[in-house]
Amino acid sequence: MLASGTHREVVLVVDYGAQYAQLIARRVREARVYSEIIPHTTSVADIIARRPAAVILSGGPASVYTTDAPRLDADLCSAGIPVFGICYGFQAMAAALGGTVTQTGAREYGRTALTVTEPDCALLWDVPAELSVWMSHGDSVTQAPPGFTVTASSAGAPVAAFEDRQRQLAGVQFHPEVVHSQFGQRILERFLYDIAGIEPTWTMAGVIDEQVAAIRAQVGDGLAICGLSGGVDSAVAAALVQRAIGKQLTCVFVDHGLLREGEAEQVERDFVAATDVRLVVVDAADRFLAALAGVTDPEAKRKIIGREFIRVFEQAARDIVVEAGSSGASVEFLVQGTLYPDVVESGGGSGTANIKSHHNVGGLPDDLDFDLVEPLRTLFKDEVRHVGVELGVPAEIVWRHPFPGPGLGIRIVGAVDAHRLSILRAADAIARAELTAAGVDREVWQCPVVLLAEVRSVGVQGDGRTYGHPIVLRPVSSEDAMTADWSRLPYDTLATISTRITNEVPEVNRVVLDITSKPPGTIEWE
Repeated sequence: MLASGTHREVVLVVDYGAQYAQLIARRVREARVYSEIIPHTTSVADIIARRPAAVILSGGPASVYTTDAPRLDADLCSAGIPVFGICYGFQAMAAALGGTVTQTGAREYGRTALTVTEPDCALLWDVPAELSVWMSHGDSVTQAPPGFTVTASSAGAPVAAFEDRQRQLAGVQFHPEVVHSQFGQRILERFLYDIAGIEPTWTMAGVIDEQVAAIRAQVGDGLAICGLSGGVDSAVAAALVQRAIGKQLTCVFVDHGLLREGEAEQVERDFVAATDVRLVVVDAADRFLAALAGVTDPEAKRKIIGREFIRVFEQAARDIVVEAGSSGASVEFLVQGTLYPDVVESGGGSGTANIKSHHNVGGLPDDLDFDLVEPLRTLFKDEVRHVGVELGVPAEIVWRHPFPGPGLGIRIVGAVDAHRLSILRAADAIARAELTAAGVDREVWQCPVVLLAEVRSVGVQGDGRTYGHPIVLRPVSSEDAMTADWSRLPYDTLATISTRITNEVPEVNRVVLDITSKPPGTIEWE
């Protein structure tokens, strides 16, 4: 978590087990108001002790009818703190304050037409009378609590929004934090600014100040190492920690043999040259490939790569102490560029499912010898980029497409070996070069290039029959990696990529395009 208790104007997001609880916090920050997430088990007394400017109740998968469903303590709504309920939080507020929540059988999922019934209300003021919002509910509020004004409805939700201006309470059945809800950010800001009366004064620079203080408090006079991959996450984490503790940090770049073409050179050229951080390069390619030999299960790959990373770091830490001549000293802290989507997909959210273990979360070994320093753990990728810009991280790294810590090892569907890596590395380099040449780098969030190593297809090249591997292009557009859609790249660009790959990579005779959104797919194939 970000350092807590340092802002008067903090909005606490109560997590009822929603995949998007952090997205709510992110939208609040976009409104220039500081926010933190707390579990739904937090007592009202503890919430009041934090003196929040407002509280937002997130959605969640439960039904208010079930005996084990999380409940809202009505005392929170009488404590003089502005409260805003979203989806399940909206229903929990209604049930706690004397309203009625009913299983009507009229479920609403996805884009839904919303009708504003009170256009002069605070929450929905200055939005169209009819708008499209994102719903995800089976139960509905059929009667608002006493004192509340019903301000909107939909076909499946007779009470789709309500508010009590005098008590600074409001709620909506839909998800304003999701980009698919029209005017969602404006509605959220109406609550923050007009109902809760919060001034929008917080900026991303506040994250830097708080994290610098938190890192210094955690590390003290100790030594830390950072696994620098060359990607934006680890680079920004390293720059942030270096600002906090300076020469106490050593960055370790592990060449695990799973890197893209030119990866190591970019780290030394762009990052080290700009920051003057101390860098130790470890060539561990043989070690990783030996550990991955014959392994095809993606979860097993991730865990193996995570385990080997830590073992390499541990040895690097011992070497750093020896080289420094620090008698009796040791490296106690490991800096990681863990982001919130990594935590959520690895089951780290409150009530969220384990989608896949990220090497820096679920893939860490149980006998870890380091204390983790994760200054970006509650941030999304775009927020990390803003922090990187503030810290002066080179633009070539800040705006680089995300690349997974396990590298090309999880972009080979099948066993990993040196030959398959060379095939994928060549295809990936071509795809990246052509995206840059077409000027669409900033339009694409990420473009994984995947080798289907266990699949072959018949082709015709040079008037002869071939039996080669397919390559999958996975260009996606996203704001935060929690959801994504496939990027509509120009056909000419796709054609050029396909032609170059099949001409220049002999083992490949087919290039296919993945047009699946997230969900149901994930961005990476493994």
